Amino acid sequence: MNLRIRDLREDSDLTQKQVADYLICDQSLYSKYERGERELPLIYAVKLARFYKTSVDYLVGLTKEKKPYRP
Repeated sequence: MNLRIRDLREDSDLTQKQVADYLICDQSLYSKYERGERELPLIYAVKLARFYKTSVDYLVGLTKEKKPYRP
């Protein structure tokens, strides 16, 4: 799966540690999510989509539309 979490993090000038702290996980685990070595749990995908103001579909590469869906 082609996650966009690294690009979003870098575009926001954040470190892996900062994002990991937001998710309440270790930086080393978050790094594995970015590299695709571990599957990103759905709960983290939802939190990151809200954090970056985008959709889960965008995070996981199902759409090129960065804007979130209307509620």
